[in-house]
Amino acid sequence: MAIKVNLDLMLVKRDMTLTELSEKVGITISNLSILKTGKAKAVRFSTLNAICEALDCQPGDILEYELKQNSKSET
Repeated sequence: MAIKVNLDLMLVKRDMTLTELSEKVGITISNLSILKTGKAKAVRFSTLNAICEALDCQPGDILEYELKQNSKSET
């Protein structure tokens, strides 16, 4: 199981660049990039709130639970 970050998709839907989002939420481009690429291990609610406000979306539009398939077949 994993949490997938769809920030890049929301940026495209809102026709916004990472730089523009960075300016709106006051978070560095490098920190947003870490989140966007799925390399972040955690996200503060205050950060998520600021991103959702800037993109006019819900947290579920950005974060998605993805169930990974077991590599071994069950018998």
